[in-house]
Amino acid sequence: MVDQATAGRSLADKLNHLFAHHTPRSGQEYSNEQVAAAICARGEVTISQSYIWQLRKSHKDNPTYKHLQALADFFGVPVSYFFNDDVTDRVNVQLEKLRAEQARLTELAGSNDVQLMAMRAGELSPRRRRLVMELLNVVYREEKAEQNKPSTEIGSVDSVDSET
Repeated sequence: MVDQATAGRSLADKLNHLFAHHTPRSGQEYSNEQVAAAICARGEVTISQSYIWQLRKSHKDNPTYKHLQALADFFGVPVSYFFNDDVTDRVNVQLEKLRAEQARLTELAGSNDVQLMAMRAGELSPRRRRLVMELLNVVYREEKAEQNKPSTEIGSVDSVDSET
């Protein structure tokens, strides 16, 4: 069932949502010009930035299937995103998860610790990098196991560690 708040969204609403939530790594929204140029560069269909603007402003609301398919391809969504609110909702949830993961990775990439580890790893031989990777995998698995323990177990382990 489609949520009342999302039911009946217009083509412009859905297209604007894609522009706002499917951004390049810079985090800045694609421009109509960038999208039109990328679609035209594929050579499958011609579309202008002004036509995209008209779609986004609801001045045009009946594009050809080819135009919708080209827009869907650009944003990496199924063309049914524009027709089926259930698909729209599922894709929007996935886009939000992707956006959150991109934000997390961007934050990590800016971390001095992560940068230092990457720089040092880059100076190691391939054999030693594999060793570091194996060690990192062990630590990662332990971290995940600790995160999955109930909080009472973690608390008891912490209290034992602090007593020794």
